[in-house]
Amino acid sequence: MARPTLHDAALRERLLEVTAGGVDRYGPARLSLRQIAADAGTSTTAVYSLFGGKAELLAAVLDGAFASFGASQRAAADGGLLALGVAYREWALAHPALYRLMFGGALAAYADCSPDPEAAGDSMAPLRDAVAAGQESGVLRDEPLDIIVLGIWGQVHGLVSLELASVGPTDADWGGLYRSTLDAVLRAWAA
Repeated sequence: MARPTLHDAALRERLLEVTAGGVDRYGPARLSLRQIAADAGTSTTAVYSLFGGKAELLAAVLDGAFASFGASQRAAADGGLLALGVAYREWALAHPALYRLMFGGALAAYADCSPDPEAAGDSMAPLRDAVAAGQESGVLRDEPLDIIVLGIWGQVHGLVSLELASVGPTDADWGGLYRSTLDAVLRAWAA
């Protein structure tokens, strides 16, 4: 008779979610595996069994975040640059803890806890592809691809980061401001 699975995919996902929230609230240094396990309703043995240790768990959180973000970008890719920008904000607002972990530098001190470069790079591939297609069709300026990609990414990323940090007027219409900014960014890079 086969042994029952003690540490299944649902527990793995719960540990990833609890870890992301814990790092966002307390920082990676203050968050212990014991606390993560308790918050997930399991034991530290499960964490070690599924991930190997804290660094591997944190890296798995980052990889999962980039995979989820990349999937949202790929789902929006057919809509072009505007749809990618809208999907960027929607994903960040739906996953603020993951967004801050990915781009906030909280895990930078953990040298052995960096995202898989392929996962991180793949998440931005839809933007690169859309810019390249825009250049090929003559809609976007003939500038180095990376300059346009970073320029667009910097604008949308900066505004989303400000919104998540609640920096700005208390009555700010973030959705309207974001849409206006997307329009302006696209006009700025137009051919």
